[in-house]
Amino acid sequence: MAFNVLIVDDSLAMRSVLKKTIQMCGFKTGQILEAANGVEALKSLKENWVDLVLADYNMPQMDGLQLIEEMKKDELLSKIPVVMVTTEGSEKQVRAFLEKGAADYLQKPFTPEQIKTKLNRIMGEPEDGDESIEEGDDDLDF
Repeated sequence: MAFNVLIVDDSLAMRSVLKKTIQMCGFKTGQILEAANGVEALKSLKENWVDLVLADYNMPQMDGLQLIEEMKKDELLSKIPVVMVTTEGSEKQVRAFLEKGAADYLQKPFTPEQIKTKLNRIMGEPEDGDESIEEGDDDLDF
């Protein structure tokens, strides 16, 4: 299954890095949308089907935590997992992300493997190398 992803970051360069890294790591994406802040993100979320949001913490107009708060006020948007992307790594800050409703966080700098592992886990996708049931597997006992 392919997932539509919204990348929210005030830095065009960071949005490009995230987009390229997600594509490189093998995470199954459909459409990858971009927004420069939380206000633009909310507009995009209301106009497009999005399965997952990657949001920077520090942004002008509306930061990542404020975006989560606004999403939680909407019944449909509240179900979309949000991954905070940040340079912040203190236990207090991470706890704040999770308490507000973030599904997880990525600390900059990150690797393609870290992104793939987190996104697959959040979206319930198997990791590479997970065994899958093959058609015609006679060893299965139901």
